[in-house]
Formats: sequence, C-alpha cells, structure tokens
Amino acid sequence: MTDPERTPPQSALEGARFHGGLGVALPFFARRMWASWFPRPGAAPRVPFGPAAILANPSVTWIGHATMLVRLEGTTFLTDPIFSERASPLSFAGPRRLVDPGVPLSDLPKVDFVVLSHDHYDHTDVHSVRALSARGARFVVPTGMGALLRGWGVEATELAWWEGTRVGPLRVHCVPARHFSGRTLTDRNRRLWSGWLVEGDTRRFYFAGDTAYFPGFREIGERLGPPDLAAVPIGAYLPEAMMKPVHATPEEALRGAIEAGAKRIVGMHFGTFDLTDEPLDEPPVRFRAEAARLGLREERAWVLNVGETRVW
Repeated sequence: MTDPERTPPQSALEGARFHGGLGVALPFFARRMWASWFPRPGAAPRVPFGPAAILANPSVTWIGHATMLVRLEGTTFLTDPIFSERASPLSFAGPRRLVDPGVPLSDLPKVDFVVLSHDHYDHTDVHSVRALSARGARFVVPTGMGALLRGWGVEATELAWWEGTRVGPLRVHCVPARHFSGRTLTDRNRRLWSGWLVEGDTRRFYFAGDTAYFPGFREIGERLGPPDLAAVPIGAYLPEAMMKPVHATPEEALRGAIEAGAKRIVGMHFGTFDLTDEPLDEPPVRFRAEAARLGLREERAWVLNVGETRVW
C-alpha cells in the first residue's frame, strides 16, 4: 500500500488500528495459545458433500471458515481457500482446524479462479494457494498481495477498491472492507484488504471477506447493484475492545448485507478455527435470532453445514 492513490480512505483505516491495549491483548493471546493446543467444543457441523450438487449452477458450498465454493454461469471459483490443519505459519501452534474441509482439496472440481480478501493466515494459506495454482486456478487479489504470491511462485491479478477484471463470463470487482492486514510484526497494513463482488449476466455474488460493520456496505450495493447472495462474516467478535473495529457481529453482518440490498444472506467465518473468545457455536445462534427478529425467513438468511450446497 505504498501508492497514495490506492490508500484506503480514513473511514476504512479506522479498523486498521490496534485497539484494547496490552491489558486486553496479552490475556487474549494467552487464551488463544491455550485453545490452539486444547480446542474448545462447538465446531460447525459437517455433512457429506454431494459431488453432483457442487456442480449445480448457480450454487454455493461451504468448505469451512471463509472458504466458499461458488458456481456461477458455468464458472467455478473459491473465496479465501484454506485446507490446512492450522491457520498459522507454525505446524505446532496457532488456530487448529476443528472440522475437516467440506470438500477435500483432492475432490474439488476444476477451479477457474480464486479471490483472496487479505493476507491473514486464515484467509491466505500458502499451501492451499500453491496447490490450487498447480491445478491451473487464476488468482485475483487486493493491491500489494501480488508480490506475496509471486514469492510463492504464483501469479496474481492485483486490484484496488472499485477496480474490476473479467474472468471468463464473469466480472470480478474489488470492493471496500473495514479490516487490516499483516503476516508478521513488521508488515502491518502494507497490503490492501477487500471484499469481492462477482457479477454475471443474471446474478451477483458478494463476498464480504473479513470486515467490521461500516457504511461501505450500502455503497457497494448502490454502485454495483444489489447482490443475489451475500456471504458475510459472523464470527470473531470478542473481546469487543479488540474486535469491534475489525470484525462484525452476527447482527452487524446482517445489517450490512441488508444495506447492500442482498436478496439472500449466508453466514461464514465461524465454527472452523477457534480465533476469538465467543463460544464457537454462538455466532449462528445469534445470526438466526437476529434474522428472525428482522422478519427474514429461513430461505433468505442461511446458516449452512460444512459441506452443504445450496442453489441460489
């Protein structure tokens, strides 16, 4: 993020600052280290995937965490793929996968392209990126992440917010999010973070990536059109002092998707890795309760099982 013309506006950078102080952060990281060795219960339920179902067009399959397998107009793409056992640079520590991928990497259909929302380990996994690249997948990433992938031997198309590119019959738009980036202690916010809106001739899919609630949800829908399906992050919101600037609650995620004009909303980013302090199975409960309070029927607000496919 060295190009001043591509630097996010201040409203998005509000989420990029450290919040909470050491009195909150140090106990939090101690709890996270303990959980990496002694996982808590409450992982998302998993069902067997359907080999024919995942090829339905259009459809979405929850692989786990923020990894969605999407079919649209005969094209197949993945969001933030992670198939590894840990969301960490270490093999012995860091968040451990609590539920197997809904579709194993070896059973994926041909993937035409992959979008990455930002460089955190639970969203950009080197082993998954390399494996998918070796299978011929194209990568589309936010500004600054191209160099990271090239260091792994993978080429990528870089986009800033509101830029777009075409992949086959689809138009892929990089859209704002409120989050932050960094893989080490020395590279914080050197790479952009984003969401993605993938547009075909008849439908739009919005992947919010990792984000706090912010006014940009409404702008995305106004500028690019209301999505037919929005995948929004509903986990990783406690402790509030640390997480509120960078992660949405289930209620905030629903609010953002509604403001974007989404016809259907699916929750993600929960129940796969133990990342924060809320109970692992709390996000979908709160998501369903808020959807009911807002009068959203079950066919509009979805909570999928890992491995489950739905047509949209």
